[in-house]
Amino acid sequence: MNYTGEIPRGGNPWSTIQRSFKQGSPLARLLHVNIGVYLLVALFQAFAWLAGTQNAEQLSLHYLGAPADLARLARVPWTPLTYMFTHLGFLHLLFNMLWLYWFGSIFRERLPGNLVGVYLAGGIAGAGAYILAYNLLPVFAPDLPLSSAIGASGAVMAIVFAVCTYLPNHRVYILLVGPVRLVHLALFTVIVDAISIPGGNAGGHIAHLGGALFGCLFSLAARRGIDLSRLPLLHRRPAKRARRKVNMRVEYKKDAKEMSDKEYNMERRKRDNRVNEILDKISRSGYDSLTKEERETLFKTGRQ
Repeated sequence: MNYTGEIPRGGNPWSTIQRSFKQGSPLARLLHVNIGVYLLVALFQAFAWLAGTQNAEQLSLHYLGAPADLARLARVPWTPLTYMFTHLGFLHLLFNMLWLYWFGSIFRERLPGNLVGVYLAGGIAGAGAYILAYNLLPVFAPDLPLSSAIGASGAVMAIVFAVCTYLPNHRVYILLVGPVRLVHLALFTVIVDAISIPGGNAGGHIAHLGGALFGCLFSLAARRGIDLSRLPLLHRRPAKRARRKVNMRVEYKKDAKEMSDKEYNMERRKRDNRVNEILDKISRSGYDSLTKEERETLFKTGRQ
């Protein structure tokens, strides 16, 4: 959305936010939801404090955070979904949203698949890894009854590692460091999370690793034409169409070895132009707007 400094005539800030949410990209919607939930929780805590309730943060954790204890989880079964949109600290929200924006933008431009689907599946994978670790490893037994996970880090790590796995040699510029290959950034992040588990926030670091694992699996599957981001809740089956007779035509294409240099260069330019058209379409309308033929073209190009 381009900001001009003016609110449209007859509009108001709330309607502007609604219009931005409805017309925005999937990445913009994820940012909207995370920021919106943070503001609602912050307002609730402020009013609860004014009313004399001292455990407002604990209430938020109880109803929105994902508990490790299975008995508590059974009483709040929605929390593996709500925890990935909830932040109790501004800096926690800020850093997660910066990572989401940076790598979500690369994901939408360069990767096949549904960004929201990867975010949700990565968040659930992070919660699953956290819950399994706390229930299976004896070292976490003392903390199990009261431990809860909260924050978008696991979901964001799924997107980060999907990008790093799909584009390992892509470079990003890091302040005070310079250009860094994504594969090196991914390795550094995994090592930091692994060695930080004993030092505090063990559940958070384990959730990061669970989300990162799903991101890697998503990209490895995507290179083989399998889309792990197509969650049933996000995609409806298309209505069955009446069968039509199709005129089949067999087209013979020369192998690259049989082509002259001129023919090969023409084919290569034609393919590059086609890929650029598809990438432009993704930037305008998102990956879901692509036809089956356009998606297959991207997958074939990625495997070359």
